Amino acid sequence: MPQAVVIATGNAGKVSEFCAILKGSAFSFLVSKDVGFIEEIEETAQTFKGNAEIKAKAVFEYVSQKYKDYWVVADDSGLEVEALGGRPGVFSARYAGENATGVERYTKLLQEMERQTNRNARFVCSLCLIRPGRRPEFFEGECRGSILPQARGSGGFGYDPVFLPEGYSNGFGEMSEEEKNALSHRGRAIRSMLERLNAET
Repeated sequence: MPQAVVIATGNAGKVSEFCAILKGSAFSFLVSKDVGFIEEIEETAQTFKGNAEIKAKAVFEYVSQKYKDYWVVADDSGLEVEALGGRPGVFSARYAGENATGVERYTKLLQEMERQTNRNARFVCSLCLIRPGRRPEFFEGECRGSILPQARGSGGFGYDPVFLPEGYSNGFGEMSEEEKNALSHRGRAIRSMLERLNAET
């Protein structure tokens, strides 16, 4: 029986990326709602690592009451822009308001960047894995690049249409899922986690 791992997110874009990257691994993946967890988790930490741990612990506490051997992994990620002092950072999802769409968020970002010549930015991802009887484990990933002057492409989600990864001519919004996952912050963090887990088997 493959090990069951609950992905602590309701974000469809993140779920899609997790499933694509983890396809063929020796694990069985579920999302929060598959095990009945539908609560909103308040992300109160000032770091990606802190928020990932808050989410993982909340879901693990719920899951462990029903399924004693399930693992939980949570992701917190966002975009840090140099010219904006690292904003939107941990507030990436709430940058244009609580219920703003991805288009509204990156439109606000482009407006703030209109007069900026320094367009350096990076996507950051922190994963927190909790396994029964162990301390939380953390895995990091980043992808450096720059903010485009306008949105390009219709792929990805969130800020993808305005992010150009370093060394590439196509932005995240113009890439296939496979191309993006090969170099994205989340892809790197997930593969780092898999390397650790595979080394233990």
